[in-house]
Amino acid sequence: MAHLLRGKQAGIQNDLSVGLAPDLFVLDEINRFGINSQISQIAYDPVQSLLAVGTNDTQFGSGQIYVFGRKRINVILPLPRRASVRILQFCADKILCLDSKNDLSIFSLDTKEILASYSPPAKITALHSDPTLDYVLLGSQTGDILAYDLDRESLAPFKISNLWKEQNPRARPSPILTLSFHPRDIGTLLIGYGDGAVIYSFKQNKALRFFQYQLPRGAPGGDSDPSALHIARNPALTQAVWHPTGTFILTGHEDSSIVFWDPKDGRSIMARTLQDTNVDRPGTGTTSLGTNPGTFALKAPLFRIAWCANQDPDDTGILIAGGAPTTLPTKGLTFFELGRTPIYATSSWQVLSDHFESPKRQRILPTPPNAEVVDFCLIPRSSPHFAGAHDPIAILALLSSGEVITLSFPSGLPISPTNQLHLSMTFVHPFVTHASLAPVERTRWLGMTEKRAQGPLILKGGAEAKHPLKRFETRNIIQTAHADGTVRLWDAGHGDEIENESLLQVDVARAAGRSDGADVTLISLAGATGELAAGLKTGELIIFRWGHNKNAGKEAPLALSHTPHVLTNITERKDPSLTEGLLPFTLLDVQDGPVSALKLSDVGFVAAGYQGGTFVIVDLRGPTIMYNVSIQDLAKQDKRGSFRRNSGQSATKPEWPTAVEFSVMTLDGDDYSSILVHVGTNLGRLATFKLLPDPTGRYTVQLAGSLSLDNRVIRIAPLTAETGRPAYASQTAVSNLRHGVKVNGVLMVVTQSGVRLFKPASHKGAHKTWDEFLCDSAAVVRYEEVGYALLGLYGDGWARAYSIPGLKEIGTVKVGNILDVRRFSEAIITSSGEILGWKGPAEMALINVFGPGLNLNRSKDILLNPELLTPPRPTITNLQWISGTQHITPSDMDILIGGPDRPPSKRMIMQARADEQQRRAEGRTAGSGSNLAVSGQDEGYWAYMQRQLNERTEKLGIMGDSMDKLESNSAGWADEVGKFVQNQKRNMVMGAMKSKFGF
Repeated sequence: MAHLLRGKQAGIQNDLSVGLAPDLFVLDEINRFGINSQISQIAYDPVQSLLAVGTNDTQFGSGQIYVFGRKRINVILPLPRRASVRILQFCADKILCLDSKNDLSIFSLDTKEILASYSPPAKITALHSDPTLDYVLLGSQTGDILAYDLDRESLAPFKISNLWKEQNPRARPSPILTLSFHPRDIGTLLIGYGDGAVIYSFKQNKALRFFQYQLPRGAPGGDSDPSALHIARNPALTQAVWHPTGTFILTGHEDSSIVFWDPKDGRSIMARTLQDTNVDRPGTGTTSLGTNPGTFALKAPLFRIAWCANQDPDDTGILIAGGAPTTLPTKGLTFFELGRTPIYATSSWQVLSDHFESPKRQRILPTPPNAEVVDFCLIPRSSPHFAGAHDPIAILALLSSGEVITLSFPSGLPISPTNQLHLSMTFVHPFVTHASLAPVERTRWLGMTEKRAQGPLILKGGAEAKHPLKRFETRNIIQTAHADGTVRLWDAGHGDEIENESLLQVDVARAAGRSDGADVTLISLAGATGELAAGLKTGELIIFRWGHNKNAGKEAPLALSHTPHVLTNITERKDPSLTEGLLPFTLLDVQDGPVSALKLSDVGFVAAGYQGGTFVIVDLRGPTIMYNVSIQDLAKQDKRGSFRRNSGQSATKPEWPTAVEFSVMTLDGDDYSSILVHVGTNLGRLATFKLLPDPTGRYTVQLAGSLSLDNRVIRIAPLTAETGRPAYASQTAVSNLRHGVKVNGVLMVVTQSGVRLFKPASHKGAHKTWDEFLCDSAAVVRYEEVGYALLGLYGDGWARAYSIPGLKEIGTVKVGNILDVRRFSEAIITSSGEILGWKGPAEMALINVFGPGLNLNRSKDILLNPELLTPPRPTITNLQWISGTQHITPSDMDILIGGPDRPPSKRMIMQARADEQQRRAEGRTAGSGSNLAVSGQDEGYWAYMQRQLNERTEKLGIMGDSMDKLESNSAGWADEVGKFVQNQKRNMVMGAMKSKFGF
């Protein structure tokens, strides 16, 4: 009965929802975009060219690990239990993660699953690994170092007790803050305790040098407080890093001091801050003065220090996050470009001191205002060695706000993440302020591929999984506006194969004529024309069109003015790096508050409403302003009293447009169809305008009527009365007007408290009020070829579907467990029943209410390429070997840490198997008489492995040693090498020196 009554009231004779049943409404999560929680750690693997991002455990999501590759490759690695990622490192074909629950998790890049999880007996404060080792070192809060066997997935017998007790037996247990292998000698380990740094030798099983930063009375140090000058103090250590060749050691301290040490004799070469030098000497250095007389400025802590190397490891620079006075207007990363390192053997102490006191260049890599860098990740070109700081090309910096920025190295120029990083990373690069979705035909989207100048790719690893093809569906094109005034467009798909995976980038801030960003409030994309409209919080309306930039590569001035209330040509404000893409076209600034409603039609018209009450219609063919009126003036001009005047209070209440839509249909009382513009307001008023052609070829705007509803208008949906198909102002519908084609249409207007279905412009039609909860977002959806329904999101976290025209509830599905109910008003519902909504501050989910109920699987992509091998670890130089330095290989470390009785690791077995297969192949080639072939056939596999292990340990001379005798054996080895050096060094070294001088 409700169907017949409401259908008669609305002018719809058929039931447009025939065939829709409650069992069709099953939730299916298609995909997620963005980062679920605050980023805590970033790691990069230059061998596989993969990026790993760890997150914190917050109210928006638990901690997890994202692994990103090229294009859309993305794998999610969940932690064993709810926790935050504290330390994240790549190690060959594995990812190591230490979380806030003190659990060590090892993930495989090959299987994309967790291999092992270990809970150490003590709290772990530092973690360090090397891609050439099967072990990971764990530094504890008590100062002990444990070794975890990645191959055996258990704790190794090796342990280093707290070495600082040797320096100060009465000192309290100091936690280990940093661990770092020597860049060229893996047998030497730099340990950073809270009290100081220690160099430990695996070969000799003892500490070689201790480094403690001491400030006598009168030495300023890094403290800004002048009262601390009269106190002798030992600032606690926070950082400890090697020089890229191991020639020097750098330590950072809690007073923002940076100290350079000589690792051979343990002396301090230079102690400085970012501004001052020799701060460890009494009477030198200065304090950072505050903004007012008699005050001093606090310094930010040293968050991170990296000693970077160029292609030549002796050409170095130091990158520092933090350590600057808080009063500085510009905060960012500090880079000391040191240049070529002086030759240690031939340089005086003064030369070494001057090298660190006066760098070749000191620069600040700027970051966004009101945020500072708390951590960063270097992007090296190819080598995973040298602590990941060898020949870096870019920096991924993590800001205190939770955002990420990408800078070129060493220039510090900002790098756009568009088509460089995974699109999920663009959600925090910077944060997304607004998102919209528009359907675009497949052929149109395939042609929208911009040409932009771009540097070398950062992510090139992984291989995408296969997805089903849905070529004949319109593409879901998402537009995201970011805090820096950038808009990005990309295909979200339908869970299918995405043919055009590239992102489009639009620089709205440049088009607006400013360099400090632009706050975009609304975006509208015309799928048929490829035009884009952006509305700003400052009131500008900017239109972009697809075109070719003839002045690509030429920078244009940004500080360009425009005249208010008129259209301004902004075609010269093109992005110089863009050759072909969406280019600025025109700008309108009515100066009446932020843009509150925006719609760009497929037929060359754009309508915009402003929070001050202004409503504007622009014809883009001119372009020209067709109509400019205030909503309050329309209420005064309405002679029929369709706008409410119940009280003087409601008449003076501010009113502005909230929803705009274009349609083609026949108005009630007309005998022809025309282009219509419908605008709804925050007070529930709906006005309809006709766009009529005049003899000059232009269009005029005429108010057709208005209607008073009950609440804020959130959606306007024009429908064809006979079929239920959308009656939007498409290019086909407008062209049919020339032939006199009539469209019998109705209008469905959804408000927060109800829905009305009527014949425009002022017919009352059918009405329904929501029972208990307000509606935040709604749209008319279609299930395949079955029927249409009204789908809405409600404040209780449920999505409900209602029949048309009966407005009877058909089915419900809960979506509040996936989407954030508080942001339902920002969710977008497509015509096919897909919902794009916010799950967290930087994560969106695409779901389908007509799905098969499948669980989301985000680990189908392939990450590991087994053909990409880790390059050999750098070794000591010939001169170091001649001078007596004992060299230990990673294979030797397997025995030093795991012991001589440790069975071969999986990596050793695979290598031996490959060697054996190669030997057999060579034996078959040489013939049956080959001794090598006979040996390979007669000798068993495990016997071969045992023989290989025996030969390797015999060469080292420590085959029969246990871990208890390791120290004496290593010391004996050192004595033998020392004797050899004493006999040979003088003739060889002095002979080489004499030849230099011509003797």
